[in-house]
Amino acid sequence: MWETSSNQVYEPHSQEAITDARLAAHSFSAIAELPQEAFAVLALDAGNKPMGPAKIVTLGLLDRNQVHPREVFSDALKDRAASIIVAHNHPSGNPNPSSEDMALTKRLVRAGELLGIKVLDHLILSPAGKLTSLRAKGHM
Repeated sequence: MWETSSNQVYEPHSQEAITDARLAAHSFSAIAELPQEAFAVLALDAGNKPMGPAKIVTLGLLDRNQVHPREVFSDALKDRAASIIVAHNHPSGNPNPSSEDMALTKRLVRAGELLGIKVLDHLILSPAGKLTSLRAKGHM
């Protein structure tokens, strides 16, 4: 279910360890259908198990979103997460990463290194169910 509070979440979340991009994508499936870009974070414990549902940290426009590490890592720090997986949607249906997506990923990885929270992957979802893992594509 989606909540419309300031801390929007998608329920339910799995308690099994996240071992690949497809499994992680299930935690973010609801943002794939949104008409504007949404950026969400899933906090994981030391065993790669979700610490709760994926949380939307920013909502953007049809084709862009402003994302800052401060918002991305805020809940992960409070939860004392070991790592995170981030995801956003491309409402256009094209799941290929833009140069901005790759630059943001590098920025988040650097911020995570400073904070001691590893960024395991950055997923891009499309309404047609297409998925791109920036880790699998070698961008991390």
